[in-house]
Amino acid sequence: MNQYKAVVAGCGSMANTWIDYIKTRENADIIALVDVNVEAAQSMADRQGLEVPCYMDLSQALADTGGNLVIDVTIPAAHKQVVTTALRSGYHVIGEKPIAETLEDAKEVVETAEKTGKNYSIMQNRRYTKQIRTLRQLLADNKIGKIGSIHADFFIGPRFGGFREEMDSPLLVDMAIHTFDQARFLTGADAVFVYCHEYNPPGSWYEGNASAICIFEMSDGSVFSYRGSWCADGHKTSWDADWRITGTKGSAIWDGETSPVLEIKDPSKPAEFIHPVQIETAENLWTGKEGHAGCLDEMFAALEENRFAETDCRDNIKSMEMVFGALESAKTGKKVMLSH
Repeated sequence: MNQYKAVVAGCGSMANTWIDYIKTRENADIIALVDVNVEAAQSMADRQGLEVPCYMDLSQALADTGGNLVIDVTIPAAHKQVVTTALRSGYHVIGEKPIAETLEDAKEVVETAEKTGKNYSIMQNRRYTKQIRTLRQLLADNKIGKIGSIHADFFIGPRFGGFREEMDSPLLVDMAIHTFDQARFLTGADAVFVYCHEYNPPGSWYEGNASAICIFEMSDGSVFSYRGSWCADGHKTSWDADWRITGTKGSAIWDGETSPVLEIKDPSKPAEFIHPVQIETAENLWTGKEGHAGCLDEMFAALEENRFAETDCRDNIKSMEMVFGALESAKTGKKVMLSH
């Protein structure tokens, strides 16, 4: 008998990625599909070759099927209801970001996970590339010394259509958490203060603010700056942003796609006006899977080992606080202190 019996909530296109992964696991089965449009659930079942019941109501699906895991691939507005319903019904949950649409709702979800004793882990697939895992290890190994600042540029112009183009703050609410979470992942530090200016530049096809500049003061004393736009045509960055990290021994850059490159002060040469450096291109140190599969491997490992996943809600809430702190700062025009 398979250990994990999963109910999938949300049957849009992203659900295919999660279902494809679950089908590769020997210790997991999908036992039901749920969608507000039951025809979408049935269509997904047919497309994926799943002979499982389809529901419009999650509570009914959980009561009928007797599983132990909910996969939340619904839209952000539904996350709070889906996750709390599942947790209170005795199910573990793994799902797409964000935890909720507001920080207050996200905190309530985390409290529910703590009260029920169930795991709730959030997809942060951008932690799982060989380049970022390698860069993180090099930073942890003190390769460039104590980190003083970390900078990320994110400039892409996607035409999504749909709910993103109608959101008040599409970049900060729907995308920036990836980059903010990456900064925490790379440094091992949490944000303490933030100042943010949010705006919607000329030519934007979004109704809300699709661009932002943020400055975060981190718990290790470093500063993290973020410049981002979701309506920038030309000279696009990668979806993993473009990074520069400075330390006491040198600097690291990473374009989000190729191997990180380090320039480290050459100890064999005397200091000059510009200190001579040694250039090193990082060799891959990561042997795990990448993207969704890498994060899902960690989520299931956490369940199997009865521990919190790397992207457990108790950790991910700190990345969400960066998002909502930035939103508050942009609204008030003031530096905002973040609570943990």
